Amino acid sequence: MSTVPPPPPASAPPPPPNIPPTTEPPLPELPLKGWKSALQHTGIPVSWLRAKPRLPSRKMMIFISTVSALTGAYVYDRRECKRIREEYIEKVKHLGEVEMKPWELPRKVMVYACKWPGDEEYDRSLKWFKRNVKPILVAAAVDYEFKNGNQYGSLMRAISDEIRDRRRIEVGLDPPPHEIPLPGPPRSPTEKRDRELAGGIIIVGRHTFKEYMEGFKRGWTRSLEKIDDDEALAKLLEDDGHFDEPKTASTDGEEEGSRPSGPASPPNQLILSPFQIRPPNAPSSQPKSEPSTAVPAHLNVPPSQLPDQPPLALVPYTSVLGFLNIPLMLWGFFNNRKDVQTGAEAAYAVIAAQTRAFEGPSDAYAASLQQEGEDDDFSLPESTDGMGDLGFDLHAESYWRSSYNKDTLEDIVKARKRYYAALPEKLATARALAYHEREPTKDEINYPPPTEVQLRAERLKKEKRWREEEEAWRVLRGGKGVAWDERFRGALKVFDRDGQVAPPPEKLFTGDEQQ
Repeated sequence: MSTVPPPPPASAPPPPPNIPPTTEPPLPELPLKGWKSALQHTGIPVSWLRAKPRLPSRKMMIFISTVSALTGAYVYDRRECKRIREEYIEKVKHLGEVEMKPWELPRKVMVYACKWPGDEEYDRSLKWFKRNVKPILVAAAVDYEFKNGNQYGSLMRAISDEIRDRRRIEVGLDPPPHEIPLPGPPRSPTEKRDRELAGGIIIVGRHTFKEYMEGFKRGWTRSLEKIDDDEALAKLLEDDGHFDEPKTASTDGEEEGSRPSGPASPPNQLILSPFQIRPPNAPSSQPKSEPSTAVPAHLNVPPSQLPDQPPLALVPYTSVLGFLNIPLMLWGFFNNRKDVQTGAEAAYAVIAAQTRAFEGPSDAYAASLQQEGEDDDFSLPESTDGMGDLGFDLHAESYWRSSYNKDTLEDIVKARKRYYAALPEKLATARALAYHEREPTKDEINYPPPTEVQLRAERLKKEKRWREEEEAWRVLRGGKGVAWDERFRGALKVFDRDGQVAPPPEKLFTGDEQQ
């Protein structure tokens, strides 16, 4: 019996051809209508006209929100600054429209500013005055003159010298300064003094207030003798031994006090002080120190009662410096209207010219000022109780650079040490070339080293700068009180912030003008 063979396997169907899926034909674009159809013929791409608005991405939203907030804060602050400034100008501008005689002079105030402790820019407080106070004074036709302390303590010394010179003129020790006659009736010294009293003094910041009060105290309490500080310091430095001639050994083993003289200049003709650099028989250009007998004893006594003084305008000012205070700097950048408000109020008080008595310190606080030492405690009092007006803007001292309080004296000591360590080598080179002990090198010919006279002048300049900075630090350091003397009580006045400027008179209209 034969078997039936199995049927052959069915072959797999062939794979379908790789035909792309059928896509629906795109819908025809609707023609643009209205204003879009008109803009289409101006050359604007059609894709821009057919674009549909959509929300920006998350990152773009964050960017837009941040920029909008900062821009809004900046614009709002500057608009407020402009509004405040125009508001106060509107209150006082009628005073600037008053007619004056050709020989009359406008009211004039003195502005004092100085370098902020720890700041390298010496005129920052003066710029603040010109930006925030000056526009109001100009609108009221109030003239001003400013004095800015470029170095620490320079304003203090200038005020002290000015008061001393005025005292000398008043007691007859010095003649009054010669002035060029101006057109108009002559003005007596009394009239000039009355103009100063009617003007006033603007003091920008607590640091300026400290220097002003210290200079004011020195001017009224110290002697009337004129002392040339440069010449006195030069005489003091001559005996410190840094410029002594080196001793040379003789042939018999004994030391001689002078080195051999060369063909240049002998040692006995060596200039020992920069004040001796002048031709023979030439008149001296440096003022000489007057002996103590030049001022009679009865005139060299500080007055028991001070004359009337111009009123003071104490203007708060703070300069924020330092890396850690960057957030405060940014905050101040968007809140400049506070400075404009402070400056406008101070200028308005000066223009109103309403004063009050200077509030002196209590007896307990005045006694503590006399006992205050030069310790390293830079902490500020918790309150201004008992300080009176001496506590003006006390919180501003907390923004002084800590490096100024702690490192100023140490930096001066280090600078002095470095200078005197390098001085012997410079002095030896200068003397070797002066005595022709050796020939100058090629570099010394191209770049001559300083001579001994130049080194003495340089040392005098550096020592004067160091001593002035030390003196100013003892006045400006944080925690140091403001100088005070009981004779100031009753003599000083300050402008009252509650004063008001008289409004402009109402214009009277005639019948024809009303019609």
